[in-house]
Amino acid sequence: MKVLFAIAEADPFIKTGGLGDVGGSLPRAINKQNGLLRVIMPKYSSIPQSFLKEMRYVISFNVDLAWRRQYCGLWELIYEGVHYYFIDNEYYFKRAGIYGYDDDGERFAFFNKAVLESLIRMSDFRPDIIHCNDWHTALIPMMLKEYYSSNPFYYGMKTIFTIHNLHHQGIFAKEILQDVLSLSPDSNGARNLEFHEAANYLKGALLYSDLITTVSPTYSEEILDPYYGEGLDAFLRQRKEDLCGILNGIDYEKYDPCLDPALVCHAPEAHWKKENKLHVQMLFNLPINDQVPVLAIISRLVEQKGLDLLSHIIRELMELDLQIVVLGTGDYKNEETFRYFAARYPEKLGIKFLFHEEWAHKIYAGADMLLMPSRFEPCGLSQMTAMRYGTIPIVRETGGLKDSVIPYDGKKDTGNGFTFGPYNAHELLYTVQKAVKLYHEDQVAWQGLVHRAMETDFSWDLSAQKYLEMYEALMVKM
Repeated sequence: MKVLFAIAEADPFIKTGGLGDVGGSLPRAINKQNGLLRVIMPKYSSIPQSFLKEMRYVISFNVDLAWRRQYCGLWELIYEGVHYYFIDNEYYFKRAGIYGYDDDGERFAFFNKAVLESLIRMSDFRPDIIHCNDWHTALIPMMLKEYYSSNPFYYGMKTIFTIHNLHHQGIFAKEILQDVLSLSPDSNGARNLEFHEAANYLKGALLYSDLITTVSPTYSEEILDPYYGEGLDAFLRQRKEDLCGILNGIDYEKYDPCLDPALVCHAPEAHWKKENKLHVQMLFNLPINDQVPVLAIISRLVEQKGLDLLSHIIRELMELDLQIVVLGTGDYKNEETFRYFAARYPEKLGIKFLFHEEWAHKIYAGADMLLMPSRFEPCGLSQMTAMRYGTIPIVRETGGLKDSVIPYDGKKDTGNGFTFGPYNAHELLYTVQKAVKLYHEDQVAWQGLVHRAMETDFSWDLSAQKYLEMYEALMVKM
């Protein structure tokens, strides 16, 4: 059983968030369990030179996109037991960053077709399954069936599509269907991709893929409902029998409180959390006090993350005996809210508007609590990472947050975090107050909570096994 894992980003080559984490760690976990999986992604110019120098040139060929004939180079690199392929085209990928360009629809259409064209040029690898991830690879299932169905090389090849975040769908002007994808208005391909007078790449994947997965069981159920379905819930309900959710994991070698080089003191040394807390307080210019609980927000500062709830109760939070540190970038409105309150409460609130991997590790180790009041959260990795470092998550019960955080029960002395259900600011306030009260009044119970959080297994082992079982089930259907 051979699987090609198509994705737009993968750590450590390049990443913007959770998708890159999955692209870097899931393939390695699958191959450790005797899977035969290779990864294919764009060869961005912003990939570190140390990796670019190690890549080996395989072959070059042309890829046609309607009237365009574009150069494509195929490169490869074996890294930590995983065989990576890189699609090279400087016109599309020699740019700063990954996304956000006016021609993203054309760029990733090229990548999708280049993936399929490259298969026939891989002398030692013909995949049985192509595992596609998010809208950036959503055209592959359509192209396989509409462009290549008459080519015997592709007979029997199956596709799986994983939704990492349904909110991002790859929506572009309708004209792209014919001008880039060569789909006539009356063709099946055009009808299946068109949605509300636009081209919707992700919709096409929902209709053409053989199986559909999401990154948590709860999210796979939520997106069948219009509230979470982002306009595509009707199509998802049509494919309900082919839809399942597998909870993401985290890389236990990358996130290891015993060895993490970003930490000033490592577990299981006595007072390792305390030493890292004092370091975080110093970094954020907050009063050095190991008795005050530090609540962390490590996040994109966008609507999805529930920051509108926080803005309604931040004054009440500032009245509690705690400190808050914020690391991330996002919407101007949210950044301005934090700037205002940081200026008003400089001894309570510290902010850093940047994405910084090393600082994130320091905060995971030094904070006492992590706040994730998300409006929706397909999986979420921060809550898992936080628990790995003994930092207690405070989350809303949605998506992967609900699947990974077990609410604390003081009577039974169970749970690994604090949760609330309704999307309501005062539910959030009450939950934070409950957590802070426990921290101050019962350190024995708190340390028991920390121990259970750290013992919760969020490694990729179980998830990788479920993916292998899914691949095998799809092979049986062939």
